Amino acid sequence: MTVSGRSAILVAVLVGLPACNAQQPEPEKHSASAAAAPVTPTTAMGAQVFKRCAACHTVDKGGANGVGPNLHAVVGRAVASVPGFAYSAAMRARGGAWDTSALDAYLAAPAKFVPGNRMAFAGIGEPAERQALILYLEAQN
Repeated sequence: MTVSGRSAILVAVLVGLPACNAQQPEPEKHSASAAAAPVTPTTAMGAQVFKRCAACHTVDKGGANGVGPNLHAVVGRAVASVPGFAYSAAMRARGGAWDTSALDAYLAAPAKFVPGNRMAFAGIGEPAERQALILYLEAQN
């Protein structure tokens, strides 16, 4: 093949490339939220979430208090009612019971739900994780 023949082929290829690219479909773009399936809270998931709490709390029936009170049977229990635990004045003044709604609000933002409490934990921002933890705590009753 001559140089001019090669040049003609090269020109034909280069001229045809933009057309080839135009025929390629645009890759689909998925957002992270569209690709992620909703998480269904489970007791097993809650057991994993509770590992964050285990440095300060126990859930064993008759278990000792730690830095925080024992959480066995916490769901439905009166706030600040574990014998032998030194609750903050803010927690004692809170009153009420730890129903699922109160636990959810407290676990989301402890300092906001009970201003002045001593729990040094920022909270659990993910609603599914909070619900899973509550399911786990309910199973400890």
